[in-house]
Amino acid sequence: MKLFVYHTPEEIPNNRLPGCAVVIDVLRASSTIAAAINAGASAVQVFSDIEPLLEASETVEEDKRIRAGERGGRKVKACEFGNSPLAFTPENTEGRRLFLSTTNGTRCSESVRNASKVIMASLTNRQAVVNYLATKRPGTVWLVGSGWEGSYSLEDTVCAGAIIDGILAVGKTPLSKLAGNDEAIAAVSLFRQWQDQLPELLTSASHGQRLLKMRGKADVAYCSQLDVLDTLPIQKD
Repeated sequence: MKLFVYHTPEEIPNNRLPGCAVVIDVLRASSTIAAAINAGASAVQVFSDIEPLLEASETVEEDKRIRAGERGGRKVKACEFGNSPLAFTPENTEGRRLFLSTTNGTRCSESVRNASKVIMASLTNRQAVVNYLATKRPGTVWLVGSGWEGSYSLEDTVCAGAIIDGILAVGKTPLSKLAGNDEAIAAVSLFRQWQDQLPELLTSASHGQRLLKMRGKADVAYCSQLDVLDTLPIQKD
């Protein structure tokens, strides 16, 4: 198994696909999807644009759907919810299909949608991702950060490093053999430096700062937690 880290979807190779793609958007799409599935959502459909989301959601009865849209960190008016993982509780989520569009995460999902397997990773479900990869052992794994509007996001890289570090802990393959690119080694180094201070790292990161200015302190704190959900979102179609 070879693990490659790409900081944004724009960095992924355009002439091949991995055995498994891991989509990472810690703040907040992948954290939100994991939270929604953990709360009992029947499925999650992701869209890069709002209009197709609204159109597709009309095919589902109103009491069987949730529409969540976010742009620039703020809720889209046409949707009932934004992109906060804390909004998805069993009371309003169980048995309902989530239609989701976000600034960065859903765009990242679409960039790797044709890979053999696509899973969603966040800090909150890190161990579930590690267990899946360590068991399935796909030949090539891309850990793809969503970034922010095409630029690097610190929290996505530390999550990629947390996943690689977890795989190293359960296997015998050294990092020099497991890492497919230098970015993978750098991601592990970042995680090991900050693993005991993840809340501080996320609040220092530019996107964390952006959310704090929009009263997103609770979201940042939630997304900073490691291994609190045993949930693994996997693309089915």
